[in-house]
Amino acid sequence: MRLGLAANKLHHNEENAALFRWLRACESSIRELDLGLHAVGRTHDAIAAAGMLRGHAGLKRYPYGRDGGLMKLVAEVVGMPGDERTLDGAIYFIDPVDPSSIFPEAIALKRQCVIHAKPFISTVASARDFIEVERIHAGLAPDRGADALHALESQTLALIAHDAMKPAMLAFAAENFDVLSRFAQRIGTGTTSQRLNEMAWSRGWPQGTPWVARYLSGPMGGDAQIADLVLERRCQRAIFFEDPHVARQHEADIQLLERAVTTVTDEAVCITSPAVAKRWADAVRLRTK
Repeated sequence: MRLGLAANKLHHNEENAALFRWLRACESSIRELDLGLHAVGRTHDAIAAAGMLRGHAGLKRYPYGRDGGLMKLVAEVVGMPGDERTLDGAIYFIDPVDPSSIFPEAIALKRQCVIHAKPFISTVASARDFIEVERIHAGLAPDRGADALHALESQTLALIAHDAMKPAMLAFAAENFDVLSRFAQRIGTGTTSQRLNEMAWSRGWPQGTPWVARYLSGPMGGDAQIADLVLERRCQRAIFFEDPHVARQHEADIQLLERAVTTVTDEAVCITSPAVAKRWADAVRLRTK
């Protein structure tokens, strides 16, 4: 497996920056999994200067962002001729107030990951969670350092889907009702919440008791309400099925939720496609066993 890797300046400019917190937690797993990391220039240089991943053959250096490094990662998420230039997803540690986080290539990196059903990982918590999922699927022993990420019974989960993705969210929730029901609380926006509740009642959830606590619809401010819970550390995980093919009138509200997640980078996990969510749910079951 190969992933693109980039980090905004805030996340690699000092010893305890996000990039290094992730590597300290996951370096041994990265080596065990033989994970390829195609790192944009400055991110690669920061890793080398810190003496991390030394000798790891999977670490590749790409040009600086200003020289097209991030653009090359976008192309490789889409897939270039030759298997060695196809990425399986991307880790991009985002500083939400860094202007480069909204450059076209940064937005395109996420969009192409979503279109091609590949993981787009923008927080330390999401990156640690991804590594643990891959450990489990590889048949490796669980990393006890990731136990807190899998303490679902103490967490709140947000379930959100754009209109075109609502059927996929319902199908995912029905297929993984056992896993999602383990969370202490589930929350969601507008119509998605109502349809999920109807599905849960049909599965035996007590009639009239919401399986998903219903917030406002996205256009009316539901995304902003959930963003506030994320910032207050009262929502630890979001499964957000995005439709990248349509113009969204409430784009600013959607970005608000995404920025909230990256603001609390060590504490919020976000999953953005059905394929990635299914792989996570399967790993939860395997890890429990």
